[in-house]
Amino acid sequence: MMVVMMHAVDIHKTFDGVEVLSGIDLTINGGQIVHISGDNGSGKSTLFKILTHLLEPTKGKVSIADDAVKIGAIIENPSFLEFSTAWENLQFLGRLDNGFDAKYTEELLSRFSLDAHDRRPISKFSVGMREKVGIVQAIMAHQNLVFLDEPTRGLDKNSIQTLAAISAEIKNAGGSVVIASHDIVPEIDYDQKYLLEKGNIHHVA
Repeated sequence: MMVVMMHAVDIHKTFDGVEVLSGIDLTINGGQIVHISGDNGSGKSTLFKILTHLLEPTKGKVSIADDAVKIGAIIENPSFLEFSTAWENLQFLGRLDNGFDAKYTEELLSRFSLDAHDRRPISKFSVGMREKVGIVQAIMAHQNLVFLDEPTRGLDKNSIQTLAAISAEIKNAGGSVVIASHDIVPEIDYDQKYLLEKGNIHHVA
């Protein structure tokens, strides 16, 4: 039986009189990897911000199943304390969430070929390296409903395979991963696919 983790009903969002989202209905069930595609400017990042409660909809409601649902997200370009190391950034973010699992976080960094002891400031990291740190922060607190906005930006093939493996692990543990991108990442085995266009979302067979 499918367990509903999140339910969004009739989501509208208007900016300066322009409606970007026009009545989105979306249910996210546990144990799934979901893909939402759409052109640049189609509203994917706006939808993610609303689903993760970073932005209020103009109309509509987002409901979380219960307190067992723990949301993680990377939306648009990840922001960091530029003159701190990747590890210092992750420690800071983890402590904001009242907990930091150092062992698990170091393991995640290693899986993405990053060194927890790298003393370079994150400002020296490449686009792909920053993206990997952003993905780690979205899952390092054992989040079970994870939203990843264009997560393969700058990633090499091995890192994409690592992302696919971790997404499958979250799914198999009963969680869900929702990925927004303008194209399909073939390494990831999606259970549901949607297309966001002209403010509406459509299920893709």
